[in-house]
Amino acid sequence: MKSVPCKFSLSQGHLKLHRKPDDIVYNRLIATQKSHGRILKQGVSAVESEIVTCYCESKAFCNAFQLFIETSEWDVVSATAIIGQFSNHHLYEDAITLFKRMLLLNINPTEFTFGTVLPSSISLQNLLLGKQLHACTIKMGLQSNVFVGSALLDLYAKLSTIEEAKSAFEDTQKPNVVSYTTLICGYFRKERFKDALRLFHGMPEKNVISWNAIISGYSQSGHNEEAVNLFIEMMREGSLPNQSTFPCAISAASNIAAFGIGKSFHASAIKILGTLNIFVSNSLISFYAKCGSLEDSLLLFNKVQKTNLVSWNALICGYAHNGKGREALEFFRRMQAMGLRPNAVTLLCVLLACSHTGLVDEGISLFNRVKLENHELLNPEHYGCMVDLLSRQGRFGEAEKFIHDLPFDPGIGFWKALLGGCMIHSNTKLGEFAAQKILDLDPNDVPSYVMLSNAHSSAGRWRSVSMIRKDINEKGMKRVPGCSWIEIRNKVHVFLTADRNQEKRDEINVVLIFLAEQLKETKVYHCWSLI
Repeated sequence: MKSVPCKFSLSQGHLKLHRKPDDIVYNRLIATQKSHGRILKQGVSAVESEIVTCYCESKAFCNAFQLFIETSEWDVVSATAIIGQFSNHHLYEDAITLFKRMLLLNINPTEFTFGTVLPSSISLQNLLLGKQLHACTIKMGLQSNVFVGSALLDLYAKLSTIEEAKSAFEDTQKPNVVSYTTLICGYFRKERFKDALRLFHGMPEKNVISWNAIISGYSQSGHNEEAVNLFIEMMREGSLPNQSTFPCAISAASNIAAFGIGKSFHASAIKILGTLNIFVSNSLISFYAKCGSLEDSLLLFNKVQKTNLVSWNALICGYAHNGKGREALEFFRRMQAMGLRPNAVTLLCVLLACSHTGLVDEGISLFNRVKLENHELLNPEHYGCMVDLLSRQGRFGEAEKFIHDLPFDPGIGFWKALLGGCMIHSNTKLGEFAAQKILDLDPNDVPSYVMLSNAHSSAGRWRSVSMIRKDINEKGMKRVPGCSWIEIRNKVHVFLTADRNQEKRDEINVVLIFLAEQLKETKVYHCWSLI
């Protein structure tokens, strides 16, 4: 964000700013300018009068910037405060320039000054600048200060290697919860989950922020079981979750369809928080919808006093994923009637609803309307959803034309959507073409080999099936094992294809053998593959 272009003019004893009036801010600016005029007449310095701070509060940063540059009587406290104002308003380059001016005035920065300017280098994505500031901290002997060390740790975790971040952590004397939490987040950013968990368990003390960091880190990276277990561990240790903890835990529970566990999280939220904020409520709306309990999802939605776009998206997506396309479209219309403008997520959910329930004409109409009226909402996911919509209904000519007319090169997802439609309608010729396109883009895409093999199998082309499987084996490719799970008595049981380590394997085999014997007696016996 750049400073607002403006210029000074000295008239009738005070500075005027040439810009468009802006209600309360403008009135505050006028008052500041009048005060500045009186200060100039009285000969009071800008530092003593705090007029620069007043200009910052009036959003007249160009005035504040020029006065800071023209004034030489700054001390470290007042200069740091002004730099902080610029940084807090996203004027990072100006904040760095003022810091340089501070050094030219021979004002020695403190740990609080570095804690203010280091985040500016992070926001500017400027690692070199950050390293220069790091060198300044070493020169000042402040690099081991916990306040500076945490800022340096954040710099390297976000812009450099985790090794440099870890080095900054080790250089910090008596690292606090912020230091530990920052490094934990850095580990998650680099997908070093075991290191994050090891560091978390090694913390001398934990608070709700560190618990939130570890739970959200696992939840947002798709490790939902770990996130759920950590939330339960948090509760057992007596740490009380807050309004930020519950959305992460509930989302993790919804992603593994742990209905019983999620309901217990809901009960805990009511008991601990009392009133649920919009973030917790939205996560619960999504949770019940993902678990197939649309009535509970709608009940929670209706209880929210001030629903927002996320609330509507959660409800619409829930109905879409549960095959309730017409209901999803109806909620979409109701949302628009309330004056809420859909975003990219809303549009994707509605298109999915149309795709999963065969509402082709409605989907095409919506897509064309958005393309005409609000095309900036569209991204490749929406175009891919349209290919899926047409392919599922066997409208392959339209799907091929749609791909041909794309304003960008189609990725693997587009050809997979087309291949999926070919699987449904046994269109092996077009399926082979789509599969070849996928393999041209990614020769090691095992699922595409499998889908093509299944298509040939459905058509009885066993020779083609054999050739594809031989090709898979010769290339040493392995299928990603299928996975399913079921929740019994608040415990989630996970099953993998060809899993020989399932803890209930022997008991399951006994039941399968019993069922097979029963089916033999009823003459409905088919081949069974035991786990």
